[in-house]
Amino acid sequence: MVEAVADIGLIGLAVMGQNLILNMNDHGYTVCAYNRTTSKVDDFLANEAKGTKIVGAHSVEELCAKLKRPRKVMLLVKAGSAVDAFIDQLLPYLEEGDIIIDGGNSHFPDSIRRTKELEAKGILFVGSGVSGGEEGARFGPSLMPGGNPKAWEHIKPIFQDISAKAPDGAPCCEWVGESGAGHYVKMVHNGIGKS
Repeated sequence: MVEAVADIGLIGLAVMGQNLILNMNDHGYTVCAYNRTTSKVDDFLANEAKGTKIVGAHSVEELCAKLKRPRKVMLLVKAGSAVDAFIDQLLPYLEEGDIIIDGGNSHFPDSIRRTKELEAKGILFVGSGVSGGEEGARFGPSLMPGGNPKAWEHIKPIFQDISAKAPDGAPCCEWVGESGAGHYVKMVHNGIGKS
């Protein structure tokens, strides 16, 4: 029997994923790391995550088993079909009230669709913009979560703790709205940043 020890799971160990996990660890959260190429999990635990509370998983099933309820799983994978593929892999191991967070650069209509499809299965979906690049992910990103509002109370402490802070100490993270709002705001943010 695997013990549920982790506050949140994160799938995708590219630099952004690794840095977000290390950031969460710095703020006292136990994170379970998973990557489709499981050797990346072992490398991460042996190097960057050495001496931390970070735990690893070698399957989606193991990842879900290590999560405290309601389970919170954050995806930092390539936008598009990879997100849907991981959602499909996660569903057999999740139960009503569990939360899937897509922290990639998904197109907001996809987030609208995923919110609806998962709500019908009792799963709470959040699409969140993550801004600030590798440095932000490690030391304080700006986060733009939106989706199923029932998820917010469960992810708010983690998200606001790890986010960048304004000069007055306010977290650069607030719930931006339902359905695809998080990725819509991120799209607008990206557009402004390039102009």
